[in-house]
Amino acid sequence: MSAALERMADFDLTEEQRQIRAFVKEFAEKEILPHVEEYERQAKYPLDLIAKLGPLGLMGPMIPEEYGGSFSDVMSYGLICEELARIDWVVASAVSVANSLAASSIINFGTEEQKQRWLPGIASGETLCSALLTEPGGGTDLGNLKTSAKKVKGGYELTGTKVFISHAAYAGLFFCVASVDLAKKHKGVTAFLIDPKTTEGMTISDFPMRTLKRDNLAEVHMENAFVPDEALLGKEGGGFPILGAALDTGRFSVAARCVGQAQRCIDLAAPYAMEREAFGQKIGEFQMIQQKIADMVNRTEAARLLVYRLGRMKDAGVGRCSLESSLAKLNASQAAVANALDGMQVFGGYSCTEEYEIGRLLLEAKSLEFGEGTSELHNRLIAEFALGIRKQ
Repeated sequence: MSAALERMADFDLTEEQRQIRAFVKEFAEKEILPHVEEYERQAKYPLDLIAKLGPLGLMGPMIPEEYGGSFSDVMSYGLICEELARIDWVVASAVSVANSLAASSIINFGTEEQKQRWLPGIASGETLCSALLTEPGGGTDLGNLKTSAKKVKGGYELTGTKVFISHAAYAGLFFCVASVDLAKKHKGVTAFLIDPKTTEGMTISDFPMRTLKRDNLAEVHMENAFVPDEALLGKEGGGFPILGAALDTGRFSVAARCVGQAQRCIDLAAPYAMEREAFGQKIGEFQMIQQKIADMVNRTEAARLLVYRLGRMKDAGVGRCSLESSLAKLNASQAAVANALDGMQVFGGYSCTEEYEIGRLLLEAKSLEFGEGTSELHNRLIAEFALGIRKQ
């Protein structure tokens, strides 16, 4: 990254936040980057790389110190997600899912027993997390999910299927939502904390993908899978507010990850444009290539500002930041996709070869545009806020 871009990225950060950013950046480039392409070709889940995060305090940046975490502020959490995602989508996702979805839900809605049981393991990296949210019939309409939770003696029996599940085969905790009454729609949604190692009636199988092969995405099928009463998070039918709060934080971390990927496209395309020659000059000296580089920088910085503002709002104690979360997620994910497309154009045909990573970034960025709410959903939410249809 050039000195000018470095200045923009670091502007208005505290000295501690700058140090965190620099530390994670150096760690990711040294310990993770050399393995990403190889693991993708081998469809190898980066368990060994994720294992390095816990001892460094990078697996629990949103978990309080009393439970073994390293929480300092939300902004620092965003910086960690950004810098990890600049190098690897999967490693960053492990941190994001564990903190934004699982840990934050336990912290805000769990009992003290649940906090003591789960949070220390998440913070240390011993317990990886997975979120059982998306279903075959749709991922965005979570109020209309089909997975049922039937009350039985001593607990619940869950039946249904979840798809596109990251980290499932290696997770020690599933944050899951199911309905205790499908007819009640969102009012029947209930949250559970599931230990997959002790849950019978649950099957985890491969979910073949064209991209993110190193993530080993899975399909999780439950057939009368029994979970005990203590697995209930919050109250019966109270899962939708839990899910809303989790997604509010999740959209922040996903947006930060999108900024990281958008920045990676610049990191790759700008140097290449000043190395590759055509018609007797560097292609970076052609105005049309310069326009693409300028567009990439403009998108990334605009998205970064929205993400950093959202982090600071959360640090200032603002409760739900649904509008700001949608603005950050929408702009950052679209910036990541557009930057990957422009980056590929800079690389030309070489972008489609295994020699260069820029082509891989396109499909990964597109998956981030789908995750934590599609662009269509966020455009609708933004419009409803502006029109006064939606208040929070």
